[in-house]
Amino acid sequence: MPRTPPRPRSDFFDFQTCPTRWMDNDAYGHMNNVIHYSLIDTAVTNWQRDRGFFDLAEVKFFVVESGCTYHAEAAYPDLIHLGLRVSHIGSSSWRYDVGLFRNDEDTAFAEGFFAQVQVDARTNAPTPITAAVREHLSSIFRA
Repeated sequence: MPRTPPRPRSDFFDFQTCPTRWMDNDAYGHMNNVIHYSLIDTAVTNWQRDRGFFDLAEVKFFVVESGCTYHAEAAYPDLIHLGLRVSHIGSSSWRYDVGLFRNDEDTAFAEGFFAQVQVDARTNAPTPITAAVREHLSSIFRA
């Protein structure tokens, strides 16, 4: 199966920066894969928090799928830049893509995704995306 090349920074929006820590390295001297997932989750959570997603009492957001593709290594003391975009918006679900960029490099060393569904806070049943949430998601949409 042919491998998709890493995306450039220009494919992403809303960058956040996270320094690596010594403890992020594994026995091989590079960033452990669990740290990649933590960074992906942090990028999405910070973006949602900054837009009031957690203040919506009538709905919740469930993660239904996640993954990561590794293109190159990163390690302490690299500075990681997390680029976010939405690549799919459905009726009750959407997909975030997160590019992880090492220092000043233009191509992602890893790319993750995070699919969520909006559910009713009382029943946990999928519910149509609210207009406010859809507006925020659309602001960083790129197919």
